[in-house]
Amino acid sequence: MNDVEKIVREPIFFERNRVYRIYLGGKQYTKIFEKDGYDDGTDNFFPEEWIASKVKAINPRYFGKRDGVSVVKGTEIFFDDLLNEHKAELLGSRKYDCLVKFLDSAIRLPFQVHPTKDFSRKNFNSEYGKTEAWLVVETRENAKLYFGFKDKITKEELSALEERSEKEKDIMGNLLYGVDVKVGDVWLIKAGLIHALGAGCTVIEVQEPTDFTIQPERWCGDYHISYEEEYIGLDKSTALDAINYDIYGDKAVAYARVNPKITVNTQNYVKEELITHKDTPCFAENRHTIKNGGSFVMDYAPSVYICLSGEAVIKGDNYEHKIKRGDYFYLPYIAENKFRVESDTEAVFIECLPSEQK
Repeated sequence: MNDVEKIVREPIFFERNRVYRIYLGGKQYTKIFEKDGYDDGTDNFFPEEWIASKVKAINPRYFGKRDGVSVVKGTEIFFDDLLNEHKAELLGSRKYDCLVKFLDSAIRLPFQVHPTKDFSRKNFNSEYGKTEAWLVVETRENAKLYFGFKDKITKEELSALEERSEKEKDIMGNLLYGVDVKVGDVWLIKAGLIHALGAGCTVIEVQEPTDFTIQPERWCGDYHISYEEEYIGLDKSTALDAINYDIYGDKAVAYARVNPKITVNTQNYVKEELITHKDTPCFAENRHTIKNGGSFVMDYAPSVYICLSGEAVIKGDNYEHKIKRGDYFYLPYIAENKFRVESDTEAVFIECLPSEQK
């Protein structure tokens, strides 16, 4: 068995994958990842870590031929290539149609909306929109998230305000409904809902596998957003049609808020459903907490796991791999039910699943 044949039959780890964005962030990653040269404790323009990614970033600047696509650890193999060349082992008859990220914001992001599947088919020739979910994992002082407009607004009014934002930099932020957040909060941002990540939030984001973001605002901090960056190739009128104008105020917050549900609760193991396929068919997300010799079997693949805290060991036949806070990996289809995670102390794992499938 050669190295690649071995790689595709076991949990797959990746090189770090910081991605350029137009907003500042990333300082909080020193609390999540070990010091490996990527995280110097400052905020910069690489505030996102893309995990087990097959998606290329849409960026005004690029730093590699496939920005955003993950590389298998210790190799030069791009993950999208591996998926294409080893579908039987990695996917079986299933799809891996989600994207997982860490986001850390030092400033408020431009307020934005993501397209529905129907909008994407019509305008981007893509079968995927960009419904997404946020799990808050770290916060700074006065951390906020934004969901929906404060008040009812029309497309025409929004368009006029967007033009005014060229000279009135803060005018768009005043439109949004802000919410104080804390670690552990879970939010589901369905396609069409206007929203923004506020300053001081570190989240795990699970989403459909695209980078389609419409952001009708002229400024992000001191960065001037170009027309192309606002509307990603669409004309303004078409782009603004992606917004659901009927959800605003308290209704928008209630629409986005999700309450986790405990489904297993024993002395050594707790499983919580954070996002289910009933919430959205696009993906699902679970939290596993193990302690004092507890363990769980990784029973669905393809899937992505992130060690959010503590230390643990992945075990399988003739396989043992120690993991710690910040480590993440992809579980191939062929590895389903063949590996378990256990910890003698305490560890928390986030499990991210693709769309609802058999």
